This record gives sequence, structure tokens and C-alpha cells, in this order.
Amino acid sequence: MKRIISLCFASLLLLLGGCATVVSSNVTAFNEWPADLPNKSFVFEHTDAQNNDLEYRNYEGLVRTELQRLGFVQQDNAAAAQLKVALKYDIAARDVHVVEPVVADPMWYGPYGPYGWGRFGPRYFDPFYDPLWYGPQVVGQREYNYQLFLRRLNVTITRAAGGQKLYDVSVSSEGKMSSLPAVMPYLVRSAFTDFPGKSGVPHVVKIKVEDQQ
Repeated sequence: MKRIISLCFASLLLLLGGCATVVSSNVTAFNEWPADLPNKSFVFEHTDAQNNDLEYRNYEGLVRTELQRLGFVQQDNAAAAQLKVALKYDIAARDVHVVEPVVADPMWYGPYGPYGWGRFGPRYFDPFYDPLWYGPQVVGQREYNYQLFLRRLNVTITRAAGGQKLYDVSVSSEGKMSSLPAVMPYLVRSAFTDFPGKSGVPHVVKIKVEDQQ
């Protein structure tokens, strides 16, 4: 019996089978960050609805942790803060339809069935000795449907007085994980990698993770 494999199908299984070890994000940050900003006190700027949104507050906490790592200090008194921080996010799904060819693997030299009888028993046909067996042969196709999810985050930092925007970063990452809370920690970390960075230069940030994406 022929051993039939699909090389492309195998690649697709690697993509969908939870073997990914990184979250890859496209990051673009625009900034006019002052060379010297001694006072990095900040408050979050949000609507009343956001203030009562537990999911939003969770993401706010992730941003707070990154800012504190960079030396920022959150102020309880909004009037005393020098900076305002705002964030927004969303997730969108798209359907993917894949048609993959199924090929016979010529590199497998095992028995394909009785070819005749010899002195020591049945002989088997091996494509390795077949002059007409030149390489992989397409024997059919398989179709697959799945969804990919585009996860996006935007964070801005402005001066409290006057509203001058100092930092505006957008992060997008596409993968099969539909849970935004599971991916958001990596999006937030990507937003502040190499802060403030080169203004307007898109780059890719890859962060190793243990959970499948």
C-alpha cells in the first residue's frame, strides 16, 4: 500500500498544532520624546465606561507595569501628573480557506506490495528502482478552513498640560488565538520594547511564550 503524505499539509499542521513558541507583532511608534524629561508622573485618561470595564482595567494594569519598568510613576492626584496615558484595542477575525496538494513520497523505499516470488519468498516493488519514478507525484488534494485573528493595541502618551502628543505606538499581531486577554501581555510588552525607539520605523517584535498562539 502506498504511503501518501502531504508536505504542505504537514506544514499547515505545524502552524495550527500549537507548536509556535513566539508571538510576533508588527510595531510602529511615532514619538517626539524629549531628550530630558525628569518628571515622568502620569495618570490614565479614560471614559467613565472604560473606568467600569474590568477587561480595560486589566489591560491598563499591564501598561502600568511596563511604564513603571521604564521609570514612570503613576500619580493618584491627576492634577499633579505631567503625562496622560490612553489605550485602545480590538480584535477581528478572518476566514482562511486552504487547498493543499497531496503527494506520494518517493523517499520511502518500503514494500509497496508483492512483485513476484524469489528464492527467499515474495519480492516487493520499490520505486527507487523504477526509472519512471522521477519524484513526488500529486495524487489528490485536501481542503481546510480555519480562522485567523488580528489583535491590535494602540497606546498614546501626551503632556497633561497642552495635550502635546509625545508617544503614539500601534501594535498588531495575527494568529489563531481568539482570546485577546491571553495575547495582550505580549502586545503591551511589544509596545514598549526599545522605548521610545526610532520614530515612524516599522519593526517586528517577537516574544517567546509557552502557550500556543
